[in-house]
Amino acid sequence: MAKKSSAKAAGQAATTASTQRQPKKKIKKRQQVKKDPHGNVFVVLVQDVPHLGRQGEVVRVRPGYARNYLYPYGLAVPPTEENLRRLEQYKIQVQKAREAKIADLKVLAEQLSRLPVITIEANANEEGHLYGSIGPVEISKYLKGKNLLVEPEMIRMEQHIKEANTIVEVPVHLGYSIEAKIQVAVIAATRR
Repeated sequence: MAKKSSAKAAGQAATTASTQRQPKKKIKKRQQVKKDPHGNVFVVLVQDVPHLGRQGEVVRVRPGYARNYLYPYGLAVPPTEENLRRLEQYKIQVQKAREAKIADLKVLAEQLSRLPVITIEANANEEGHLYGSIGPVEISKYLKGKNLLVEPEMIRMEQHIKEANTIVEVPVHLGYSIEAKIQVAVIAATRR
């Protein structure tokens, strides 16, 4: 009989414990990313991404592209209300910086257009063929020597200059559709 009464007491203790209020478990909810019918996700671009969109736009991309490239490199964020609000404030700052950069590039383009012919000396044989060639790297190095910050990627040449005693017009794409043209003259270096 003692065994039955102890079983009843244990059952009563279990029912009184279950009737008391237990704290609810906190369940973490993931923010579900909005998807379109084709499985693409929507993201808000934080920076300009070539061939995708400009900063502040909401674009559709494949989930793997967003998860493995855009999010880790800080190029995009999920389109939550808080992110959209932050982005509006950030866009104002970026627009001011972009306008300042465009003004600087316009000044640089004006300086480049006012330059006389750029003369670069290079080793050549008697016939006037250069032993190497003059390309964007050499032109950029010359312009940096004149305190004009032009990167080799900005200089667009169809082909390198391989002949001495020639003058070539070279286009310079500074960005934001600002262009300038410079005259480059290559002369043979005098032998000593």
